[in-house]
Amino acid sequence: MQRIASAHSGVITGTNLIPETVPGKIVLSVTATVFVAACAHVSIPLFFTPVPITLQTFAVLLIGMFLGPVAGFSTMVLYLAEGAIGLPVFSPHGPGGIADLLGPSGGFLFAMPLAAAAAGWIVRSLRGSMSRFSGAIIAGIGASVVAFTLGAGWLGHLLHLSGTAVWSLAVTPFLLGEAIKITAAAGIFSAFQRWQRS
Repeated sequence: MQRIASAHSGVITGTNLIPETVPGKIVLSVTATVFVAACAHVSIPLFFTPVPITLQTFAVLLIGMFLGPVAGFSTMVLYLAEGAIGLPVFSPHGPGGIADLLGPSGGFLFAMPLAAAAAGWIVRSLRGSMSRFSGAIIAGIGASVVAFTLGAGWLGHLLHLSGTAVWSLAVTPFLLGEAIKITAAAGIFSAFQRWQRS
């Protein structure tokens, strides 16, 4: 049986977790940015690339899948705004603030709203045509393609790197971790959907 919250607190239906009230939407978005910030602080610097390994992508995937393309995009824009004004929401291994947005990881950061929107849109577009887990896996892959394209492209432009160098610095070191994050996000999302319908 589908769980539906009261009209005062919002509605939880299908794959959407968007409250109906404006205060509810604001609280949800701010809470989601706190989750992304916490995941950003789970960060491992790599000596051979200026881009650290973080759990940010995992958070972005979950936010996109759960909140949908519009709310996911808006939430990630809010997250970038928080970082731009100096709140400690980005990886602790970066310079912080605007410098992070303009630095080597800037492309990955600016890709977050689009990646969340892609994850949300794809998972909803595939609903009913395949299993929830498979749809979420495809959504995660699509979102990651967006993130890697913008992130690696920006790094290559910023540092004037060749395509091979960009691939080895901004893509290859992160592929295994990305596969794990996609699988974990898809598992959590599909498990929640099964629970919601039970």
